[in-house]
Amino acid sequence: MANADRKILIVGAGPVGLAAAVEFARRGFRPRIVETKDGPVPLNESRALAVNLRTLKLLEPAGLSDKIVGEAQQIAEMRLFDRDRPLARISTTEIASGKYRGMHVLRQGDTQRLLLERLAEFGIVPDWRTGLERIALSDTQPTATLLRADGAREEAAFDIVVGADGAHSTVRRAAGFSFAGQALADTFYLADYRYTEDLDTSYVEAHLFNPGAIARFPVDRRTVRFVSTLADFRDGIRHVGVVENVTWQAEFKVSFRHVERMSRGSVFLIGDAAHIHSPIGGRGMNLGIEDACWLAWLVSEGREGEFSDLRLPPVRLVVGETHGLTRMVLLRNPIALLLRNMAVPLLTHVPWFTRRTAASMLGLDTPPPPWLE
Repeated sequence: MANADRKILIVGAGPVGLAAAVEFARRGFRPRIVETKDGPVPLNESRALAVNLRTLKLLEPAGLSDKIVGEAQQIAEMRLFDRDRPLARISTTEIASGKYRGMHVLRQGDTQRLLLERLAEFGIVPDWRTGLERIALSDTQPTATLLRADGAREEAAFDIVVGADGAHSTVRRAAGFSFAGQALADTFYLADYRYTEDLDTSYVEAHLFNPGAIARFPVDRRTVRFVSTLADFRDGIRHVGVVENVTWQAEFKVSFRHVERMSRGSVFLIGDAAHIHSPIGGRGMNLGIEDACWLAWLVSEGREGEFSDLRLPPVRLVVGETHGLTRMVLLRNPIALLLRNMAVPLLTHVPWFTRRTAASMLGLDTPPPPWLE
C-alpha cells in the first residue's frame, strides 16, 4: 500500500501532534488531524517554551529549525544558586548538533504556528473543534468515532491512530492503556512578567530555598517566566527591570507517569498522552516531538511494531532524570541539603559531569535518530 493510501488519524493538534503530522506528510502520507480546541494555544498561555538541540536536529529536514531559531531566544547558560550563593554555571553552547548550539526558548503558540504553516504547505489543515469520542479495536483497523462541536458524529476506520492528546488522553483511555505513576503533593506556581524594556535573555537560573525554588526563564525579549513551589514566591522575585504587567498566572500539579506500552495494535501514543513529568529540565514537548518523528519514520519503513520497544527506554530515562532533579529541588532533610550544596560546586569542575548535564539539558542523552546519520 502506498503511503498516501494509508489512513492515519492524529488526535491532538498541539506541538507534538502537529510535528507528527508534518513528519508523516513529508514522507508522502496524508494524515488527518483533529483537535477539540478551536485553534493553537494563546501566545500568552504557552506552557512549553524550551526547544532543545535534539528537536532542532529532528525538525531540520522539514525546514522548520531555521525558522524556530530565527524567532527564538538562545539560552547560553544555566545558573544555579543556594538562595543567592552561586552553586553552578553550566554552558549550553559548548555542544553542537550540526549548525545549532545551545538551548532555545520559543512560546508554544509560536511553535504551533510554524508547524501549522508548514503543514498547510502540504495541503493539510487540522479539523478544529473535533475530538475522539471512542475507539473500537480490531485485528485489522481501529474504528474511531469523531464528535464535532455541533454534535455531529462520524465513524471511520483508520490504518493507524495516533494519540497526541495530552495528559488526559481520550485515546489512551479509550484504547485501554494503563498510566501508572505517582503525583507530587506540592503545587507549582507560574507567573509571566512583562517589562518595559528588553532584558538579557541568554540564561536561565534557579534559586533554591530549602525546600522549594524560584526559577527564571525568558519567554521573549521583554517577558520572563518565574516558576516556583513557594506560594509566596512573588515576594522573593528580584526584578531586573520595570514591570509593565503580568501577562499570565497559573497553578499546576506535577505527576511522573508513563504507559507500560506505547502502542496497542495500530494505536500509538506520543507526548504527554504516553508520559508526563516535571517541567524541570524543559524536556516535555521535546520528548514528545522525538516520539512523533520516530513514529513517522518507523511507519514509513514498515517497522511500526518496534515503536514501543525503541521509545520506552528514553522515556524511562527522561522521567527518571526529571524526577531526580525535582527531588533535589524539594529536599527538606538538612544533611541532604548540606551534601547537595557541597557536591554541586565540586562537580561543576569535573568536565564529564558538566558535559553530561549539558547533554541532558539539550536532549542529546537519548538515541540519535538513525535516519539523520
